[in-house]
Amino acid sequence: MKYNKQIDRIVNYIKSGEKKKDDFTVGAEFENFIIDKDTLKTASYYGENGVGETLAELSKNLNAKPFFDGEYVLGFEKDDWTVSTEPGSQFELSIKSKKNIVDLVNSYEDFIRIVEPILAKKNQVLISLGYHPKTTIDEIKILPKERYSHMFNYFKNKGTMAHNMMKGTASVQVAIDFYNEDDFKKKYFLGSALSPVLYTMFDNSFIFESKPYDSNNLRQKIWENTDSDRSGVLPIAFDKDLSYEKYAEFILNSPPIFMEKDGEIVSTGDTLFKDLFNPDTDSDDDIFHAMSIVFPDIRLKKYLEFRMMDGLKYPLNFSVVALIKALFYSEDNLNILYEKFKDASYKDVIDAKNSTQQLGLNGEYLGEKIYDLEEFILNLATKGLAPDEVKYLDPIIELSNNRQRPRDIFENSYKKYGLNKAVLENKIEVPDVQ
Repeated sequence: MKYNKQIDRIVNYIKSGEKKKDDFTVGAEFENFIIDKDTLKTASYYGENGVGETLAELSKNLNAKPFFDGEYVLGFEKDDWTVSTEPGSQFELSIKSKKNIVDLVNSYEDFIRIVEPILAKKNQVLISLGYHPKTTIDEIKILPKERYSHMFNYFKNKGTMAHNMMKGTASVQVAIDFYNEDDFKKKYFLGSALSPVLYTMFDNSFIFESKPYDSNNLRQKIWENTDSDRSGVLPIAFDKDLSYEKYAEFILNSPPIFMEKDGEIVSTGDTLFKDLFNPDTDSDDDIFHAMSIVFPDIRLKKYLEFRMMDGLKYPLNFSVVALIKALFYSEDNLNILYEKFKDASYKDVIDAKNSTQQLGLNGEYLGEKIYDLEEFILNLATKGLAPDEVKYLDPIIELSNNRQRPRDIFENSYKKYGLNKAVLENKIEVPDVQ
């Protein structure tokens, strides 16, 4: 049957990503806003001093081959770095995965030192927050990328906050490996079970559509109101028979929104991937697209992506990387986490998300306060890293000890000094080269 062939193609695609434990690496993506230093308004993609101009200048200075959509430069790849742009001109830096966090940090710092002076000439800075602090989404022009136009139109009939997701949000995302199907299953379940905790620990969204947000975990709220068919935590994560095949079925029964056919990007609307994908002739690029156009809290490709954390300034952003590596690359920690969360259900996670949205760190999950669960996983994490990596947990441990989230630091600064200072305290800065 064609359906069985489709399943096999996707399962084999996933299996091709399996790695030996000794070859495990960790990757990271950092989304930021480029803003005017005085007005705090987002830098448009278009025109003089726009993001497009910055991308062109960066790719030229680095002798990198830019990515184009028609006449527009939308990113580039060079050495360890891939730079791309999100629908609202958010500036995304992806760093090639490494075995050691120190190497990731060095690569990150090198890039920031390159981009900072280019932005400074334009009176612009990179800031890391979960949601844009000044410009509303109605003021942000969608990026000139055909794929984003298809997504924008598709989401008009989906969740009420889909366009907020596209144009207003920024995040830190971490990618990890798995060595076989059982390892995938355990990591996928535990990552999903930890979702309410991770959203809450790294909540960095005090401003929503230019006004203080009176609830918590805005990123969580936005994703749950983007497209219920492809966003949030997946119920299958808690099925005892979770497998590559079951995830492949999720992909096949999701609309891919658009596909490339004969060199053209065509809208596919609500048609499911299984009704479009020819397993005999279509390429792995089609599978990659179908797996990339769904947005669960934990996303499977040839690796696992953790997608719950807001944009965070340096070095707190590397606390996310360190935490995920420490918890998911230590067999001891995986086993301890499994014993603690093995009875967690999809309903438990949804209940916890509702609780944390109201109460933040005081929310409850499985009969415990989120701040106690945060302390528990941070204690585990300190035992799961090499000596030269443990220090990257320090920023989140300090917040946890004070029972605070990044959002709380922003709120305190906002109430004491005003919006400008609170925002600029979240600009990206790295140490000067000694």
